[in-house]
Order: sequence, then structure tokens, then C-alpha cells
Amino acid sequence: MTAFDFSTLQPDLIIDALQQLGLDVSSGLLALNSYENRVYQFSAYRADAVRPDKFVVKFYRPQRWSTPQLQEEHDFAFELAAADIPVVAPLQIGGRSLLQYGGYHFAVFPSRGGRTLEIDNDDQLAMLGRFLGRMHQVGKAKAFTQRPAFSIESHLLQSREVLQSLEFIPDYIRPAFDTALNQVIELAAKQYKPAQQIRLHGDCHAGNLFYVDEGPFFVDLDDCRSGPAIQDIWMMLSGDRLQQRDTLELMLEEYEQYCEFDPAELKLIEPLRAMRMVHYMAWLARRWQDPAFPMNFPWFATDKYWEQQCIALKEQLFCLQQVPLSLVPDY
Repeated sequence: MTAFDFSTLQPDLIIDALQQLGLDVSSGLLALNSYENRVYQFSAYRADAVRPDKFVVKFYRPQRWSTPQLQEEHDFAFELAAADIPVVAPLQIGGRSLLQYGGYHFAVFPSRGGRTLEIDNDDQLAMLGRFLGRMHQVGKAKAFTQRPAFSIESHLLQSREVLQSLEFIPDYIRPAFDTALNQVIELAAKQYKPAQQIRLHGDCHAGNLFYVDEGPFFVDLDDCRSGPAIQDIWMMLSGDRLQQRDTLELMLEEYEQYCEFDPAELKLIEPLRAMRMVHYMAWLARRWQDPAFPMNFPWFATDKYWEQQCIALKEQLFCLQQVPLSLVPDY
């Protein structure tokens, strides 16, 4: 449990960090929606500019990623941008994209607006399928050497250690919760056997995607890891099995114009869902000492939340026990 809370990241420090890069801030700092890091939009004059440009500055949470891991994120973004894949890459200022000031690593990005991707819009999902196919083709070209992979150890076993010592889980729920958690971990661990792991976005859901008329784009790659290709696809699936299959067929038809997909990865969807579910609970626990988390996630410390999570684990156990989603219709 880290006690780090960004308390030293005050506006003066942010302004000073930007000014030492030659960015003359002409607006206030608009805090954007981010809990893991601290992200602000601002306007600033660059050297010899007649009008200010809009930028976004991201201060990375210390103790999360190492310097080489952060640099590898940036290098992946540059590689994608060079392949004309729509990812907003950080700016290089003085030949560097990963900057330091006041004990923080930070990066500056061009500000780019867009609409939230609609997961029930077939045209947008088709575009996303093509986008991910192109992205994964680049992702396959080489491997991460610093960024970790999705694993049972990182997402389930380490998360269980955190949850086992968490005092928020009430005593009357604890036995049922622990039993369901252990059963989910045991079955997910048996099922999660990826044949290939490539460089991924890693957290590809509608909240992390933006859409313009030309198609979808990512604003950063903060959670990029190695993993199976289906990790960047399954969170777009919603509804019952028939709806999920229809969405999957739509996306993969476009995806495979650029990158081959192994249908055997479909059996990884439910283990990956279990990994995300358990990892998310542990992530909130790890960050609870940061005042932003009790403020924005007050339900995490309530009995009702843990009752719901106990039920959710049992439902996920049931999903893990079912026949995996297939592109072949059920009869």
C-alpha cells in the first residue's frame, strides 16, 4: 500500500516545469479526468508563436513505472505515429519526450479533442477493428523489453495478497468472498495460456478511446503491456452471447485486413475479464492513501460494495465454467 498522494504537485511547480521548457502558459490549468496520474490541459505560447496552442501535460505517478518503462511507452507511441496510426504521441522538447522536474517524470502532448466512441455504433466499431489491426501489426514487429506482460502473478496472485489484508471487507462477507476469489483465481489460472503475446494498448475500453470523423484514436498508452491480441478487443463486447458474437465478427472482419487473428484466443476472454476484475479491486486498495481515491470512490469502503463484489465473483466463476465464446453459432 503506497502512501504517495501527489501532495507536492502544486500549480506553481507545474507552471515552473512548463516555463523551463519554453512554454509560456497563458491560461489556467484545467484538470482532466485521471486518477493514476495527474493530467492538465493548458494554453501556452511557444517561441515566436503569434497565437497560443493548446497542450496537455501529464505528471506520472512515481513508483509505478520505472524510467525505462516510461520511455518504452513513448517509443511505442512514436513507432505507431510513424506508421500513421492515430495515437497522440508526446512532444519531443530538446530531443526528449520524458522530462523531469521537482522529483516528477512528466510529458507534454498536443491537445486533441474528440467524441467518445459509441460501442453500439457498427460503423465506429468497424473503424476500430481496422485501427486495432494496424496497431497490432506494429505491435507484433518486436517485443517490449521493459514493460511487463499480463500475467496470473501480477493481476491475480499479487492482487489476492492485497485483498487478503484489506480491512474494508466485512467479517460476515469475508469467508464467501475469499472462497469465490480463490475459485476464480484457480480456474482463470488454468485457462489463461496465451500462445502469443504482443505489444498492446492494454486498457482498450470506450472511456480511453476518442472518435473523430476520420476514425478512433488513443490519447496515450499509459497501460501498454504485452498480452494476447484479444485483450484489446474483448472490452468492446457487450450484451448477450449473440450480440457479442455479432460485434466480434464485425470487428474481426475489419481487423484481419491488417493483422491475422487466432480464434483460439477467444477462450482467453473470461480469464482476462477475471484478471481485470480482481486487479481493479486491488488497484483501488493500493491507492487508497491518495486523497483523490476516497473522494472519488467513496463506495469502495462500504459493505454494500463488497457484497456486490462477492456476487460478481460468483457470476464470473459461472462464466469461466461455460463454453467459451465462439464465432460459430450456438445451437
